[in-house]
Amino acid sequence: MQNQFINNGEEHIDRTTSVAICNAIGERLRRDVGPDDALPSHLQTLIDRMRQQDENTGSR
Repeated sequence: MQNQFINNGEEHIDRTTSVAICNAIGERLRRDVGPDDALPSHLQTLIDRMRQQDENTGSR
């Protein structure tokens, strides 16, 4: 099944569920962190790392 992510080799999460989880996290972050609020530095680092991974994946 190529549309599944494996977590510790035991749990399987399909792509639709993964996208729904990511969207829910994004909505909550947008609600809890105002547009003018600075993100904590660790969270900003993680977001920057995800953007880099997305750019690298998109260039293949």
